[in-house]
Amino acid sequence: MNISVKGDYALRAIFDLAMQPAGEPVKIADIARRQKIPQKFLELILAGLKQGGFVESRRGAEGGYRLARLADQITVGDVVAYTEARKKKRAGADAFTDLWKRVDASVSAIVDHTTFAELARKWKESQTRYVPNWEI
Repeated sequence: MNISVKGDYALRAIFDLAMQPAGEPVKIADIARRQKIPQKFLELILAGLKQGGFVESRRGAEGGYRLARLADQITVGDVVAYTEARKKKRAGADAFTDLWKRVDASVSAIVDHTTFAELARKWKESQTRYVPNWEI
């Protein structure tokens, strides 16, 4: 599965919002800094994600972006499908046609059932799993 830079950044932005306390708006500059995304590009990506119903924004000093739905209601597959809307057509049938269809189906089975809440939970667990204790 090939994902464009735009798609990768969109996934990272949604993931970042999923990691924040629910309902609290997050400033674009903060997302850009944490995810290492150019801010101007992130502004365009978030505008597109807003049109797609993934995020909502609030203006003003206390404004920013937040998820439009709960993180457990947004799958990686939803975001990939929205940002990578162009489907690559394979030219004619060949010896690999069936193989690539099965690969696509396998990838879809994973990303279509992986929510951002699950990603956030697993990431937090992996970051706190091992904390060395040097006390004696």
